[in-house]
Formats: sequence, C-alpha cells, structure tokens
Amino acid sequence: MPWYAVSTKSRHEYKAHALLAQKSLTTFLPEMEVWSKRKDRKKKIAVPLFPGYLFVNAELDNETKLAILKTFGVVRILGKKLNTEPIAVPDEKIAAIQRIVEKKVEMFSLQYPKAGEPARILDGPFAGIEGTVIKSDLEKELFVVSIDLMQRSVAIKLEGFQIGKI
Repeated sequence: MPWYAVSTKSRHEYKAHALLAQKSLTTFLPEMEVWSKRKDRKKKIAVPLFPGYLFVNAELDNETKLAILKTFGVVRILGKKLNTEPIAVPDEKIAAIQRIVEKKVEMFSLQYPKAGEPARILDGPFAGIEGTVIKSDLEKELFVVSIDLMQRSVAIKLEGFQIGKI
C-alpha cells in the first residue's frame, strides 16, 4: 500500500495520529529528541520531525480518503495542487526516514531566514540584535543582515549557526 503525507493543524500531529490509528489506519509520525526550552530545567522531549505533517499508509478509495479528511486535526492530504488527487510518497523515502528515526542520532531542524525576512543574531558580539536578511548563500551558510542603528544600516556577514529566524 502507498504512503501519503497528511497535513495537520499546527500542533495537532499527535492528536491526528492517535485518531487515525483508532480508525485502523497505519500511520507514521517521525519524531526527534530535542532539549526543552524551559528556564527552570532542561530535559529531552520528543517533537515531530516534520511539524504539521504525518504519514498514512492506505489505499485511497473515496471512503478512506473521507475518513482521513474528517479526522480532527487533519487539514488535507498532500497532492500537486489544492483539491487534486493526492500523490503517494515513495516507499524508499519512508524507509529512509524510518531508518534515521530508529538510529536515534542527534538531529537538528534548521530553518534559515530568506532574503527580506527578519532574523535574530544568536551568537557573536551582536547576539540578541534583530535585523533583516539582505543576502544569503545557503551552500556556504553565509548571511548578510542589515541592522538599523541610529537611522543607519550596518551589514554584518554571519555564518549559519549565528542566525535564527524570528
């Protein structure tokens, strides 16, 4: 049976996963462990590897498709365009994701800001300052951020680990 990617409401991955499993559908919600961002203590917590998405293994006839779409938290089944026929995720990609998740390697989810987006400098002498990304080179992980200081713009060249999306 083919796998399909299902889009969920924000932070409804676990609820949709549980409700789809109750409907006897085979689901896969890949997770990664991250350190929690609490001020009083740190501990590892599991979060979805792909926030807002999970995978369902099913033959999509009209009845099954309707059962998936009527599940609380489910937004749509991914396809080429909205309201078109869903596209199956290749089995080898699902197998690769499953292997990565099983290995329990430390993973990081990186979301670099694009040109024109606001960003916060996370490391270095300008840590904590916010600005706008003017230029980015993802291959070299270099970013030029414009910071407005006293009605003057200062461009700073940063590496990928030094910048975060706001």
